[in-house]
Amino acid sequence: MRFFKQIILPVCLVFCISIISCQNIFAPKIDTTSITNIITDQKTVEGLFQNFRYAYTFKDTAVYSQLLADDFVFTYRDYVSGFDVSWDKFTEMKTTNGLFQNTQKLEIIWNNVVYQDGDSLNTSIRRSLNLTITFNPNNVERFNGFADMDLTRATADSKWKIKKWRDESF
Repeated sequence: MRFFKQIILPVCLVFCISIISCQNIFAPKIDTTSITNIITDQKTVEGLFQNFRYAYTFKDTAVYSQLLADDFVFTYRDYVSGFDVSWDKFTEMKTTNGLFQNTQKLEIIWNNVVYQDGDSLNTSIRRSLNLTITFNPNNVERFNGFADMDLTRATADSKWKIKKWRDESF
């Protein structure tokens, strides 16, 4: 019994404490000190663009839908036919869902604001962007250009929404 108390018990105690206190260096803890949220409350114009980037990065149609006003209109120039093409929110959601479903990766980078004018409820903004669409490793499309947007919100405490978006990428 004396052998057990002097040798085995202390060795077992040290072993148990070392097992409990070990950390797996290959599974580090998640950083919970960051106070930056990935999705914003969209009450700032920059917050709207941050949510837009999130929606494209994670192919999240629920977040993307919240970016668009009910009377949303998207317009782009069809250079082959030589005229502008426009559609509503329903068509935009259907088109974007198809993009999200048929790509491996989307990366949008919002660059400088070239122009911004408006008030606390309505603003027009022109911002440069880079969009990379990866369909597969052998099919990667890159677009650069500008987004001309009219943003709106009901009150100064409401979320900003995109009312009109004219895509001028090439």
